[in-house]
Amino acid sequence: MKKLFTLILAVVMILSASSMMALADSENTKIIIGATSAPHAQILEVVQPLLAEKGIELEIVVYTDYVTPNMALSDDSLDANYFQHIPYLNTYNATLAEGEQLVPAIGVHYEPYALYPGKVASIEELKDGDVIAITNDPANEARALNLLANAGLITLADGVGINATIYDIVEKSINIEFLEVEAAQLPRVRQDVAMAVINGNYAIEAGLSMNDALFVERTDDEVGVAYTNYVVVRPEDAEAEWVEILREVICSQEVANYINNNEAYAGGVIPVFTVETEETAE
Repeated sequence: MKKLFTLILAVVMILSASSMMALADSENTKIIIGATSAPHAQILEVVQPLLAEKGIELEIVVYTDYVTPNMALSDDSLDANYFQHIPYLNTYNATLAEGEQLVPAIGVHYEPYALYPGKVASIEELKDGDVIAITNDPANEARALNLLANAGLITLADGVGINATIYDIVEKSINIEFLEVEAAQLPRVRQDVAMAVINGNYAIEAGLSMNDALFVERTDDEVGVAYTNYVVVRPEDAEAEWVEILREVICSQEVANYINNNEAYAGGVIPVFTVETEETAE
């Protein structure tokens, strides 16, 4: 009986070990996240060793545009991406069938939008016929127009909010014109126009800071919430264990310290997460 018990115990241990190995094989021990360079990929580089401590290898794929990262996530080339806010994601999801739409998983930071000088050094120096460059994607164009409205340069139709288009401009304080270009091109065309409204990540890449801006987006209304930048995943991964581990790591004190103490960001990148501590957990 003793030998039989020993044999049964050995079989149970082998089966248990096999089950554990199968479970380990089924879990993500490596994830691939696509991101634009600054600040997204830079923040992920801080996350990388923290994830490694938890047994997850992170590969970062850097993109220079806003279109490719969503397409790569949809076709399974990526496990997640990190570069966009909800209005932009909604625009992309409108092209997909229900059930295939990407989902926001982790809110990380907010980048205030800003108006930067080009040929003209101040708002007061603007004159009729001057050109302001803005992005050509609908979600961020609306954001640029709201910024210009708050700066007193244009008046938008009542109620358009974050869905504004250039056709919703009902009045201009100065007869300015608009040049609509792809977001990544805004820093390059800035010197050829009077001014440019530039996305935060591309402004940082170009060496611009909030100190260079002529007018900065208001953060005391719906903007700060609407334009939070998220880690985005496919719907089937929304509650995956690796997403929970990524959330724990990315919303950590180490990442918050990196963002807040980075002189290159200088108020241009604001964490939106609350760091979980023993006190906040109670």
